[in-house]
Amino acid sequence: MLYASFVMREGTQTEIPLAIVRGEKVITMPEDLYIPPDALAVFLEAFEGPLDLLLYLIRRQNFDVCDIPIAHITEQYIAYVELMKEFNLDLAAEYLLMAAMLAEIKSRLLLPRQAALVEEEDDPRAQLMRQLQEYEQCKHAAAELDTLPRLEREHWVTHTTADFPQAPRPPPQVSLRELLLAFQDVLKRADMFSHHQIRREQLSIRERMTHILSLLQERGYVPFVDLFNVEEGRRGVVVALMAVLELLKAHLIDAVQGDEAYAAFYIRPASSDYF
Repeated sequence: MLYASFVMREGTQTEIPLAIVRGEKVITMPEDLYIPPDALAVFLEAFEGPLDLLLYLIRRQNFDVCDIPIAHITEQYIAYVELMKEFNLDLAAEYLLMAAMLAEIKSRLLLPRQAALVEEEDDPRAQLMRQLQEYEQCKHAAAELDTLPRLEREHWVTHTTADFPQAPRPPPQVSLRELLLAFQDVLKRADMFSHHQIRREQLSIRERMTHILSLLQERGYVPFVDLFNVEEGRRGVVVALMAVLELLKAHLIDAVQGDEAYAAFYIRPASSDYF
């Protein structure tokens, strides 16, 4: 009968249970506890197939794969198979097939052979030796591959996220040269509407300034090219440009450009900093 042991802790005697079952401590071994006779059986060797077992028996005794003592190896192989049967293990058919193959090779080697036919007959062990050599090569290659670093074993993939606030990007400053280059494109399109009919046009810079301010009050941002009516011809677009320059000079409007390279120009009402 087994009993729980005791531990002295700070002058007090503490009892250590044998086990904890469903949260309750078990102090003594139950009298009706049944332990099967083979409950503590331990298998020290595990083989992946008959070739693995056969190669283990050969290497354990330092035999040459190309010169296998079939009789000795067959006895050890059959002994191991019988041992597996005693432990009520389900033997695969390939283990029994290998045992039959070893018995056949052993019997062929024991049969008397005529001297004239010895050189012509192949070694009964040749096929088995080739299988063992190929299996040993594959097993060695698998062991070499297993030593290589493997994902989720030696290396782990990490995922990190970083949320950096974007710094404010002030709109780029528009120079007078860039305005004139944009105006040059407007002039090219205005020339397409030129004609030889002469008529007097009443164009006023101040009136065009008022028109631009009212347009900005309605829309806020207006593309620079939308301020020109190419159908008015060269004279009309020049008057519109003079009106834009006068408004820029008076700090009533601002010229800005988009964030992208070579973006279009926009005209907007001047910010409060200019007032």
